[in-house]
Amino acid sequence: MKTRIIDVSHTIEHGMITYKGLPAPIICDYLSREASRSHYAAGTEFHIGKIEMVANTGTYLDSPFHRYADGVDLSQLPLENLANLDNIVVRVPAGQRAIGSELFKGLDVAGKAVLVATGWDRHWRTDQYFEGHPFLTGAAANWLRDAGATLVGIDSLNIDDTADLARPVHSVLLGSGIPIVEHLRGLSAVPELGARFFAVPPKVKAFGTFPVRAFALTS
Repeated sequence: MKTRIIDVSHTIEHGMITYKGLPAPIICDYLSREASRSHYAAGTEFHIGKIEMVANTGTYLDSPFHRYADGVDLSQLPLENLANLDNIVVRVPAGQRAIGSELFKGLDVAGKAVLVATGWDRHWRTDQYFEGHPFLTGAAANWLRDAGATLVGIDSLNIDDTADLARPVHSVLLGSGIPIVEHLRGLSAVPELGARFFAVPPKVKAFGTFPVRAFALTS
């Protein structure tokens, strides 16, 4: 059976707001095709683009360094914690905001990427996306850590309740070396079991967060 590739990341666009209060990316030419013609033979041209953005743009992955000064940064993350992970998709009932540990109990998440599908991605690029988003509770984070999850992702604005300035989910998961992927999309197309998940950022030293092209492989 042919393998399907399911893209679960958002497209990064000029002027796009991912998180209110953070600047939008600026995407422009560094060297335009027209300007490049003076550097090459007739009929030959190239484009070199330039992008200015904060790390938390689009669909991105948080490493422990994002939360902890002595935590592992993007360049130190083991690839086996980011790529070709057996994944489990946990579907959250419509209208539920606080996602507690009861939704995960009984599931085998050890060594897996746990992807929390809330459906909130339907509000992407709207004002609604920033208000009343679903989130995990601290108890859920403790349970996922203790159960051995390798990575945790969510298709929402933030894996934490943004009203809780202590950010318990980031603190627990990143404190245990478990990367977090936020702003996923399209998890409805990913089967609950049997797919393989990939979310690999660039290998940047002394950096905690970066956009990823997240995807799942399934047959």
